[in-house]
Amino acid sequence: MPRRSSAAAAVPGWVLSVAIIGASFVLLPLIGMVTRVNWAEFVPLVTSESSIDALLLSLRTSLSATVLCVLLGVPMAIVLARTDFWGQKLLRSLVLLPLVLPPVVGGIALLATFGRRGLLGQSFEAMGITIAFSTTAVVLAQTFVALPFLVLSLEGALRTVGTRYEAIGATLGARPTTVLRRITLPLVLPAVISGAVLSFARALGEFGATLTFAGSLQGVTRTLPLEIYLQRETDPDAAVALSLVLVAVAVIVVAVAHQAGEANGFRLRRSAS
Repeated sequence: MPRRSSAAAAVPGWVLSVAIIGASFVLLPLIGMVTRVNWAEFVPLVTSESSIDALLLSLRTSLSATVLCVLLGVPMAIVLARTDFWGQKLLRSLVLLPLVLPPVVGGIALLATFGRRGLLGQSFEAMGITIAFSTTAVVLAQTFVALPFLVLSLEGALRTVGTRYEAIGATLGARPTTVLRRITLPLVLPAVISGAVLSFARALGEFGATLTFAGSLQGVTRTLPLEIYLQRETDPDAAVALSLVLVAVAVIVVAVAHQAGEANGFRLRRSAS
């Protein structure tokens, strides 16, 4: 593909200056946090029993939430991108609502649904299944706040790639499921990966909905963000050290998502050309 000329890629100097200020606004707090780390005690602080329990629980529940996001989000994105029905815009708004809701409100909504006296929780309780304030509640809370990230990114990719290849497949006699499996999903696979990685990152950093719906029990519901919050009150050095660990994991996740996003953009441009 032809590259843009340097003249076309040039930006006004004032735009560059404002961009530098914006980047500094994001980077300086991170640098400030690094300067507060007690490096002499860093390893003992992040390898304590409570810290390890919180980290492993966060990774385990975030992976589970990501799997749920893929299983639920991919069909939702396909329906929103490939169908047209009454109330579609309203449905899309509701699906994306967790993006703008305060997480604690999401936790209250989940508690009202799956709590012991909730809309569905009473039925589960009658069957001897308790969801609220359990590890399952952590996964559900993380899925609730992370699902829109996958739906949003994948729906955009599906709309960008268009339907011409799918139409050709259908013309050749392929069934809808075959078209989906052999044409649609391979075309947008990088978008699925990118959305899944972003969902994982959002689930890993979830705090408000988890605390409200699942509580904070070590080894059961106390994820790494909750552990950081609690350590902030009793051991600030441990809180800073654990925050740095979370930032490092987030940087890796964002880098993976960026690479997947670049691959997706390249594939979509090729498909559109």
